[in-house]
Amino acid sequence: MLKQIEGSAAVAQAVALCRPEVVCAYPITPQTHIVEGVGELVKSGELENCEYINVESEFAALSVAIGASAAGARAYTATASQGLLFMAEAVYNASGLGLPIVMTLGNRAIGAPINIWNDHTDAMSMKDAGWIQLFAETNQEAADLHIQAFRLAEELSCPVMVCMDGFILTHAYERVDIPTQEEVDAFLPGYEPVQVLDPADPYSIGAMVGPEAFTEVRYLAHRKQMQALDLIPQIGTIFKDVFGRESGGLLHSYRTEGADTIFVAMGSVNGTIKEVVDAEREAGKSVGSVSICSFRPFPLEELKSALKGAKRVVVVEKSLAPGLGGVLASNVRMALREVPLPVQTVIAGLGGRAITMKGISEVLHAAENGSLSDVTFLGLEQAVIDREIARSAEMRHAGPTAEGILKAIQNRPAAERSKAS
Repeated sequence: MLKQIEGSAAVAQAVALCRPEVVCAYPITPQTHIVEGVGELVKSGELENCEYINVESEFAALSVAIGASAAGARAYTATASQGLLFMAEAVYNASGLGLPIVMTLGNRAIGAPINIWNDHTDAMSMKDAGWIQLFAETNQEAADLHIQAFRLAEELSCPVMVCMDGFILTHAYERVDIPTQEEVDAFLPGYEPVQVLDPADPYSIGAMVGPEAFTEVRYLAHRKQMQALDLIPQIGTIFKDVFGRESGGLLHSYRTEGADTIFVAMGSVNGTIKEVVDAEREAGKSVGSVSICSFRPFPLEELKSALKGAKRVVVVEKSLAPGLGGVLASNVRMALREVPLPVQTVIAGLGGRAITMKGISEVLHAAENGSLSDVTFLGLEQAVIDREIARSAEMRHAGPTAEGILKAIQNRPAAERSKAS
């Protein structure tokens, strides 16, 4: 059924249609509306046979989900930003124990300084924790990916993190096709856990493992991720057969045929990039884009194939590895390790800074004329940076950098303020 609906509400309804038996809820912006929405569905009776548990922290939310999953229940939770960091130990435990928990991550910047707006720093902080990570480009895809995530998690007995951009998707009202309960039931089998705590057949979960077996345990977790490279597109095909639309998969190529320049990105920024691709194609430029849906496992061979024939690759990413540059770009370079193809990184949207069509077009033109740096910070106000560096050099007790930058921006000359706006 087509609905004009907030992204968080669409995800809440999609999750409820998957019949979770335990939902662990702790609010943190910008995912709060999701767990609130699920709670309302439990209270109204639309979601039956579900224990909705209000916990005291993000760490408790995932810890309770771990216990519920180990006891044989289909478990779900959601978090964002600092909440994900607070549950870091449990994030690793869930994957290490092979528990098929599904968790929504409403992507948001990590402080300090405090910032509630969107970027992908939180997801990148847990990229190697052993969870499958799927990134939604639209609210329709966000809803669809949750339905696929439960099936994927339970077939592999591996947790899945569905990432959706905070505010940009979570709080945006769009037209979303919400499936029926019958459709979801036809797609998602009942939960049959691989491992379950049972007093009649007792065994340990999470026991000590020494050097003689730890490598083998970790290898098998890696093997599950490799299996997911085949399973994710298979589940996407089944989803299309049941629901009549393509959604999910490993990656999506857009107008890459004959493209000299190809953008690579994750999440909602792909919408802006596609608009630029269309406009530049109309102007005669050979440009295309690839949207990465599965960041973990990373589709090395599929991306290599998608970029075949390009002369240059520009990676637009909402995260920064200080001292290195781009996190996504490092993975893209790995996919192209046997291909002599330049990969340039554009760090954009940190802390929610706007990524405009004009900015992406300027990046494209710089890449084409050879003036784009290996690592570019889109929209960086260099004059403000220079003043803060000079101020810090002059003063032993210069104070916090964030406050210094804010003062520099507030006190910049009128000509600079006009140009920046």
